[in-house]
This record gives sequence, C-alpha cells and structure tokens, in this order.
Amino acid sequence: MKLIQLSNKPIRHKSSKLTPEINEEDEKRFFRVISTDLDDEQRQRIISSSKTYPRQENVLAVHWHPEFVPLELIDRRVDLLYPNRQEELIIPTQHNEILTYGSFCGAEVDCYSKGFKRKVQLLLHFDKQNLERAGVLSAALKHTFQYRSSQLFDLIHTITKPVEDRLDRAASKTGTLPKIINLVRSETAKIEKLLDRHYSIVPRQSIKNKLLRNYLDCLRGQLGDVIITRAQLFLRAVKQEVKAGFPLTYFYRTSEIIEEARSIGAGIVIPHPEQFWPILLAEYDVDGYEVWNPQSLEYTDFLISVVINKNKQLGLAKRKLLIFMGDDTHMGEKVKDPRRQDKKKADREIGVQPPWDDLLIRKKLAIAEMNRRQVIEEYRARLTG
Repeated sequence: MKLIQLSNKPIRHKSSKLTPEINEEDEKRFFRVISTDLDDEQRQRIISSSKTYPRQENVLAVHWHPEFVPLELIDRRVDLLYPNRQEELIIPTQHNEILTYGSFCGAEVDCYSKGFKRKVQLLLHFDKQNLERAGVLSAALKHTFQYRSSQLFDLIHTITKPVEDRLDRAASKTGTLPKIINLVRSETAKIEKLLDRHYSIVPRQSIKNKLLRNYLDCLRGQLGDVIITRAQLFLRAVKQEVKAGFPLTYFYRTSEIIEEARSIGAGIVIPHPEQFWPILLAEYDVDGYEVWNPQSLEYTDFLISVVINKNKQLGLAKRKLLIFMGDDTHMGEKVKDPRRQDKKKADREIGVQPPWDDLLIRKKLAIAEMNRRQVIEEYRARLTG
C-alpha cells in the first residue's frame, strides 16, 4: 500500500487544544514523562503492597529491573513481601547497566551471537568486591546502552522525516487512518524538538522507545482512549519496523561479553531462552538457564529436561548447569497511575516465581536435584568463591 499523503493539519477533538507549535502544556507533559523523580504518592506505591508471602523462606531473584526506582525503597518492599525470609539471593539486572544491591552487582546485557545472527541477552551477576575490576565490562555496557538508546532517534526520524516504506507497512498492518498517523507525526515532531532543546538535562534512563508511548498516553484526557489506543497501535507497528532494520552487529559478541564477565568472576545466566532457541545449542560457558519467566512460560517443563540432559552429558567433571526462574519485575511500572499501568507487568513481584511451588514442576525439579534454596546456596558460592 502506498502511504496516503498526509496533511499538516492537527487532529481535532471537542476537548483538544493540540496545535503543531510547542506550547507550555507540551513542555509540562514532556518533563513529566522524562522525570525520574518520585512524588510522595509514587513512593508510597513502592513501599506498600496488598501482597505478602510470609511462608516463603527462600527468595531467589536474579532477573528484575529497578529502572529509576531508588533501591532503598525496593529494599523496604522486599521486607514487606517476605517478612520471614531466611535465605536470599537478590540481584538487580538493569538493562546494559551495572547496579549494586547488598553484596552483589548485576546487569542484563544485549549481545550479538554471530553463529545464528540474532540478538540474545545474558544476565551477569558478581560480587561487589570485583566491581573495581569491571572497567572493561562497564565500558562495553555503556556502549551498548547508548546504542540501544539510539533506536529512539531512529524511531523518531522514521516518523518525522519520514521513512515512507516503514510507515507504509505499519499503516497497512494496523489499518491506521490518516488522521491517527497525522497525530503521531505531529506529536513525535514535538518530542524531537523538545529533546533537542533540553537534551543536556534529559535523564539517560528516559531516552528509550517508551518515551513516545508515555507521551501519547498523557493525551488520553484530551483526545480520549479510543484515539490514543489506535495511535499506540500504529506506533508499536512502526517500532517493530525500526527494530527489524536495526543492525545487530554493533552489539558486542556474546562470546566477548562472556569472556569479560568470567575475567571478573561473574556468574552468567541465559534468560527466557525459549525466545532464543538456538542458544540452547551454542554450548556457551554459562551457569544456568532461566526456565520460567512471565514472558516465557510455555516450555518450562521442557527446559528443565534440557538442563537435566545437559548435566548428564557434562558428568561429574564440570560444574552442573543450574535452573533459574525470572520474575522480570519492572519497578517503574508500579509507580504509574494504576489506570495507566500494564496490569500484567505491574503485578510482577521480585522473587515471586510460582513454578517453584507447582507440584508437577517440583516433581521434575526433584529429578534435577534442585530447589530454590539449593540454587541460592550453589550460585552464591560460585559468585563469592
């Protein structure tokens, strides 16, 4: 389909005051969506919870994202969730950024696996005493973080320049009307100008694709849920077009990240491998696989079997592969207005991984000679040994 010629006229709505020019409301909206400061109400959402798990004595959480939420607030939430915990291994894994929590550091790293030509991710964990030796790894993650952030500007330019074949495909896939495309282009152009105007003070954590999504969400009160939901659908399709054309070779190779991680005594876990099936065949030097994740939960039983079989092949000569589960909690989702939250994401909690307590899965885990406590003890020993 050939992209319909679009006018420069702004979309109109009975309660809309949107104009092509940037006004004071646009500035306020922009600073609201880039802000990483929490108000009292948002802080309260973090330190209070209707959930608690008094019977869970072992807390294993090595795949979760603080985002911009202060770790001291997260610490208070963990105390609330698990008042009777005895054993714990809780390590944050911010995307392409090393964070320290308690005695350990962690990160989730984007890599490029040349053998099967696709992006994969690794979870890295290490003793904080080794942080001073992590200069090369930190530099690699900084490069990767900046590269991922550049995808936002590619997305913006695709819409505002525009890159017509990408917009053609996105409009065709979603059946988006010209007035909705005009809205997305008009508001994206504002964001582009505001980013240029205020770039020096924009928090680096805010330079990501969700900036556009969050900005559009702020217009729901003016334009209504139907219009903004359609705009978000089109924006999501454009984002997929951008990601499909993103050159993955700018990422560091998986083997390079593994080598550098091992040099500082880091443990390595492959998260949600069902999204990266070939990685199960790669024989990378890792400590284990994540067999369950809220985004990857269909093949838990099968993945446990994979780990069991790999350990049989390894024999007693090598350290066995461990079984992990990732709650993949994104704390930034919890501070949003409940009306604007992705409920499935907001419901995730650090250390809450139901399959550990599922009777059928526990039967399989018993064959693997693993449970939450055993994995905590073994992995902690590897990180501190």
